[in-house]
Amino acid sequence: MRFSTSFPLALLISLTVVTVSLAQSGSIPSEAQTIAKTVRPEAIRAAMHFLADDALEGRKPGTRGFALAANYMQTQLEALGLQPAGENNTYRQAVPLRRWQVREKTSFLTLSFKDGEKTLLYGQQFILNPNPDHANSDVSAPVVFVGYGVSAPELGYDDYANIDVKGKIVAYVNGAPTIFPSNQRAYYSSAKAEIAAAHGAVGVLSFSLPTDLRNRIETAAPRTRQGIYRWLDKRGKPQRTFPAIKGSASLSDSTARLIFTNSATSFSDAVAAVMKNRSQAFPLNISAQMHTQTDAVEDVAGQNVVAVLPGSDPVLKNEYIVYVAHLDHLGIGRPVKGDSIYNGAHDNASGVAINLETARLFASLPKAPRRSLVFVGVTGEEMGLLGSDYFASNPTVPKDKIVANFCLDMPFFFHPLLDIVPYGAEHSSLGHETELAAAFVGVQISPDPIPEQTVFMRSDHFSFVRQGIPAIYIKSGSQTGNPNLDGTKLNLDWRATIYHSPQDDINQPFDFNAAAKHVQLQFLIGYLAAQADSRPTWNKGDFFGTKFGKPATP
Repeated sequence: MRFSTSFPLALLISLTVVTVSLAQSGSIPSEAQTIAKTVRPEAIRAAMHFLADDALEGRKPGTRGFALAANYMQTQLEALGLQPAGENNTYRQAVPLRRWQVREKTSFLTLSFKDGEKTLLYGQQFILNPNPDHANSDVSAPVVFVGYGVSAPELGYDDYANIDVKGKIVAYVNGAPTIFPSNQRAYYSSAKAEIAAAHGAVGVLSFSLPTDLRNRIETAAPRTRQGIYRWLDKRGKPQRTFPAIKGSASLSDSTARLIFTNSATSFSDAVAAVMKNRSQAFPLNISAQMHTQTDAVEDVAGQNVVAVLPGSDPVLKNEYIVYVAHLDHLGIGRPVKGDSIYNGAHDNASGVAINLETARLFASLPKAPRRSLVFVGVTGEEMGLLGSDYFASNPTVPKDKIVANFCLDMPFFFHPLLDIVPYGAEHSSLGHETELAAAFVGVQISPDPIPEQTVFMRSDHFSFVRQGIPAIYIKSGSQTGNPNLDGTKLNLDWRATIYHSPQDDINQPFDFNAAAKHVQLQFLIGYLAAQADSRPTWNKGDFFGTKFGKPATP
């Protein structure tokens, strides 16, 4: 462990207030322009420095460090005059969390071939996922291969179209067809178990393409073995689970090849079809038997911080725009380079700091916006978006009155902010406000440069999308202003070397002027939405609006 005692010199440079472009300034009311220009890069830095300090021990939910972070956020919002919007007239919402873990010594996976059986080696050839709904779960059934395991007829793709998987175990490749739009690809990459259960499957076996080293069990095993967390409803029942799936395993590359031993289609041919985005399904002519013993090993008293700036319109103040950023990180863990505190400076002290400065801009307005603004610091994002899912499912304000969500998580400000990727903007009327704000701040809007990372599913905005609420999640684009610096490569390198490690601390070359532009974007988009006569709507026929919400009428 180490304790950070000073800022590096690089972080003390370029902390002047960001100068905004006046492009299309006529579309932004003058009072919002004036307030946007008062953003303070140094305040973002100061908040990040506190939240990412070693004294907070990585802000893991249920720990002293997380409590300190929650207290800090609450006092900052209180000082701005925001009112309590949690439970029982407090700034807090209790989020009951539980962790489940597989008991490896008594759990197993056996494959049955034409010429005999093979019991696999746990941790080397497969890993079982905990089953929160069943302490002891058994499944024995034939195995069928279903390509990507995706059923998306609305996108012209359905691996389940020509096969009956009721009572069977399905095997599929991680990911989703690369021909899908970025956000739809992200959704279907993460909805496999739900789709399998909907088609009557009783078990799943997943594996990665041979070229996908990022998702192999060798990489995933340490974290998977720590178990999974879920939030509990009022009856103590875990949520976001699929009780119909009696067994779920991830396979190594060698085991993935093994399950095609008796198949009429070879592993290489099946993979080739997957890579060509061709839907497919066929029996593997083997059976699998899984026994999973799952232990509930830990209860965590999670908490969300919730505050509101009431709106000024007598009617519209009863509608809410929710700003969310996750307070938690990974706590204290395995030492890396002599450091065991996973500070989470970029992930996500940065998002909390930016939203706090956004709240200050709103509180500085001579008159509050017409709609109310709710600021939430959520717990358990690193455990699977749990705090935001709990809030979106059990909001402390009327759910049908939440009209929009803005999320900030790892916006990536290691270079000047010249372009942004506003995930979700293309799905709703919030795209218009995003365009106006981007033009004013002087940034371009770019497509997702890393669709394979399935970013749209990986932060707290999606908890609100799932509830039918239009949401925006802005990250930096790839432009750096330096022809010798590739922004996409910089991003991917950071993810490969710093992400979820103790090296994500405050001693990184952050560009706080870029962070200040993120504040301006958060503020201006929300301001325009809060002042509009009509609440945000899903675009007509939109994929997510159709699946989860109420699409706009013609």
